[in-house]
Amino acid sequence: MVLKFNDHLLPALPIMEDLPLDRIVGITSTIPIEIVFAAGYIPIDLNNIFICDRHAYKMVEDAESAGLPRNTCAWIKGIFSAVRKYHIQKVVSVIQGDCSNNQALMEVFQSEGIETIPFAYPHSNADQRFLHNQLLSLADNLEVDYSRAEEMKERLDAIRAKVHEIDRLTWVANTVTSEENHIWTVSTSDLMGDYNVFEERAARFLKLVQGREFIQHDLRIGVVGIPPICEDLYPFLSSIGAHVVFNEIQRQFSMPYPTKTLIEQYSRYTYPYDIFSRVEDIQQAIPQRGIKGLIHYVQSFCHRHIHDRIIRKHIQLPILTLDCDRPGSLDGAMKTRIEAFIEMLKYHESETPVESGRR
Repeated sequence: MVLKFNDHLLPALPIMEDLPLDRIVGITSTIPIEIVFAAGYIPIDLNNIFICDRHAYKMVEDAESAGLPRNTCAWIKGIFSAVRKYHIQKVVSVIQGDCSNNQALMEVFQSEGIETIPFAYPHSNADQRFLHNQLLSLADNLEVDYSRAEEMKERLDAIRAKVHEIDRLTWVANTVTSEENHIWTVSTSDLMGDYNVFEERAARFLKLVQGREFIQHDLRIGVVGIPPICEDLYPFLSSIGAHVVFNEIQRQFSMPYPTKTLIEQYSRYTYPYDIFSRVEDIQQAIPQRGIKGLIHYVQSFCHRHIHDRIIRKHIQLPILTLDCDRPGSLDGAMKTRIEAFIEMLKYHESETPVESGRR
């Protein structure tokens, strides 16, 4: 989920020191930001400001020094430290449909005098009544009329459409790099806190890539699972000839399906629900995008690691499971495993007759 970059056209984190603290709403995962914006608040994805910090590794250590267990996901520890470092006073915590530790983290925040607002996705995306009640509750907590959030959806849909085009250019025109795809799609979780600036940068980026040459690559792959905590995965994959044309969860942050209401939109958003809706999304992307293999990124100490078994059962492609713990670069062993996997896919692709259609 690393957003460290040099191109000024890419989305960027806001300068936290310049933002009014009483208008910031920290979010622990993707939530209905339409409601936050409609209420006049600034949504800030705490995962992003953690992982973009120069001292992200130290932020994990600081959380452990403050008493968080070592065998807890590094994202949780990073969120904890980000709230402390940037003096976030209000947090919307996803207590159902994301990390199983968010409930306890919310209580830690409460014990330190931070205002917390719980938000829960239903167990099933078919339970629209539950979801509707949660949307209304969030609007009530932020003191905004729910109808204004539905109006904000129309505004944000137009902005997200630009990111959908960036995603399309990754696998159709091959003019957007794997890392750029990752950065743009993952940034839609909060639209960098300012949807107008985000839209302007997206429009400029789209204009820039119109004149680009085709990105040369040997192999198309997908990355599924939560956004990686390791900072150099995408550049490394590109350096060995693998073009990531599908970032599963990051794409979901961009709300990729056309919908008319917030209820429909957040019902179709696959991340908070059972693994089977995610599997269906992956299965549809494989033939559409010409994917030849998958890297399943799993975070150490995350309950979603268990899903690896189900993904392997239902996805008929070679899969490399990559398990990382803390922020930083890929180590030598990880690079060796990735290289071996990509070489295997390249060999398999060269040995498979084109007319057979087999993988």
